[in-house]
Amino acid sequence: MLENLTQRLARVVKTVRGEARLTEANVQDTLREVRMALLEADVALPVVRDFVARVKERALGEDVVGSLTPGQAFVGVVHRELTALMGGGHSELDLAVTPPAVILMAGLQGSGKTTTTAKLAKLAKEELRKKPLLVSCDVYRPAAIDQLKMLAAQVGVDFFPSTPQDRPVEIATAALDWARKHYHDVLLVDTAGRLHIDEQMMQEISALHAALKPAETLFVVDSMQGQDAVNVAKSFNDALPLTGVVLTKLDGDARGGAALSVRQVTGKPIKFAGVGEKLTGLEPFHPERMASRILGMGDIVSLVEEARKGVDEQEAHRLAEKLKRGKGFDLEDFKGQIRQMKNMGGLSSLVEKLPAQLQQAAAQTPQSMDDKALRRIEGIINSMTPTERKKPELIKASRKRRIAAGAGVPVQEVNRLLNQFAQMQKMMKQMQKGGLARMMKGMKGMLPGMR
Repeated sequence: MLENLTQRLARVVKTVRGEARLTEANVQDTLREVRMALLEADVALPVVRDFVARVKERALGEDVVGSLTPGQAFVGVVHRELTALMGGGHSELDLAVTPPAVILMAGLQGSGKTTTTAKLAKLAKEELRKKPLLVSCDVYRPAAIDQLKMLAAQVGVDFFPSTPQDRPVEIATAALDWARKHYHDVLLVDTAGRLHIDEQMMQEISALHAALKPAETLFVVDSMQGQDAVNVAKSFNDALPLTGVVLTKLDGDARGGAALSVRQVTGKPIKFAGVGEKLTGLEPFHPERMASRILGMGDIVSLVEEARKGVDEQEAHRLAEKLKRGKGFDLEDFKGQIRQMKNMGGLSSLVEKLPAQLQQAAAQTPQSMDDKALRRIEGIINSMTPTERKKPELIKASRKRRIAAGAGVPVQEVNRLLNQFAQMQKMMKQMQKGGLARMMKGMKGMLPGMR
């Protein structure tokens, strides 16, 4: 998402150099490029005009101090304005009301509203320690009710049943009454969507809002919609007192200008960003971190947070103790590390949060560092016996053929894994001896794409 904008802005920065101060002369051409980069990313024209004017106002006369280059000084200005454009700071859910706190989900059909409702339920249950109840008021699409019921079961939360014959307001009030009687902290209401804005839909969702008096009214918008997302956002904002926005499909290959436009048009904070179809794919939206990613600086803070959530502390402690005792790092441990990486969203999710230079290095490696390669490694390890995982030195020609057949890969893939693992074992031994330089040298070839 916004990859083209990131590349374009990186080129822009290189054009501002060699001056002691940012002046109108050396900023004018750069701002023209910034304007073109934003328009190509599908950011709404009024938003682009306001943004460029603010950057110009802030940049003119900016001193290039210390060891900064003019390009870096300009990036600082753009980073601050991008952050302000997307809301300034992170805005959390406000559930400080008498339970149950109602969260009303609004948006067009196909925006990812139903999946986002389930993702929010998972977040409320696991991170906020709440007891959520899900209900679908989409009586026009029976599959939507079944879909939310199935997702509720996957998340492990309660679901209030409804049928296409029921009226949306009656479903919602009955679900609210049920939530009160059964001590649910949060009621998440999935509403009907349409392929486009229509009066009937707006009247229905307004009636739901009046009946439920929700603590949060979240507008779910597909970030791949481009310019149209702005018009949809404006219509919903006029009809409903929105409290926040959820951007979905932020990992898509679209130009992604909606992320920069919706906040400005609605005046409401972007609270979450949806990435992928997995129920774990919902991230709190931090404007300053997103601005860093757009400018190719990476998002190390989010990366650390993902690691904290994805890593099994007991498993990490067990592995550390094992290494301390000199028991050795075996293929079962290697498989465990791959599983934890998958819990963090996979390699692609991690690489996306790295600074641009590191992303380019990962992309230019002879063998791509991708999730498919990790799944292949896991498949090979799963085809081994427990003894073979503990003692890889036992794996000779006949065993390699059996493992390759079981994993559906050529024997060469098994050989490559064993070679990479041997290097990793060597690195672990060096780490035990405290040789950091030798350990880093040993990391080459440890994972697919590292040479």
